Amino acid sequence: MAPATSSAITLNINGEKYTLPVDHRTTLLDALRERLDLTGTKKGCDQGQCGACTVLLDGRRALSCLQLAVAAEGREVTTIEGVADGERLHPVQQAFLDLDGYQCGYCTPGQICSALAVIEEHAAGWPSAVTADVRPEAEVPPLTADEIRERMSGNLCRCGAYVSIVRAVERAAQAQTAESGTQTEGAAA
Repeated sequence: MAPATSSAITLNINGEKYTLPVDHRTTLLDALRERLDLTGTKKGCDQGQCGACTVLLDGRRALSCLQLAVAAEGREVTTIEGVADGERLHPVQQAFLDLDGYQCGYCTPGQICSALAVIEEHAAGWPSAVTADVRPEAEVPPLTADEIRERMSGNLCRCGAYVSIVRAVERAAQAQTAESGTQTEGAAA
């Protein structure tokens, strides 16, 4: 008897559960775009080199063109469609809009999903290739333009909007820091 080549899976995407039959070779990107009509995630190179298909998988960046849909079962998938709070844009989305962190917009969903992860990774103290002091006891370095460029380097923009993208990530990180500082101060009061 030949092994099964397809099965029904349940994906948790943007807080909603979707059950669908898939061929085991179906990528998460193709399941999102072709099976669930979540077309915000873009297909760029289809080889994991451009970052256009970046989504968050359990809060961490993932290239959905390299991730099999069956391997995402039981994990929390966040696409660009799940970033905003209803009609209210996420601060990262708002910063991209305010600072022209996009031109044609094709790479923007992947850039925004990566930026969300970059800000969280930095806040958690994860070093990058340009972090000067990577000792565990070292303080978290500031999220400088060099840090952002290095951390976002897996996301390509054919239009060359990199300067605005870096500025947008900087602004969103500052807004998040200010918001969490306000929450921390309020919690202490």
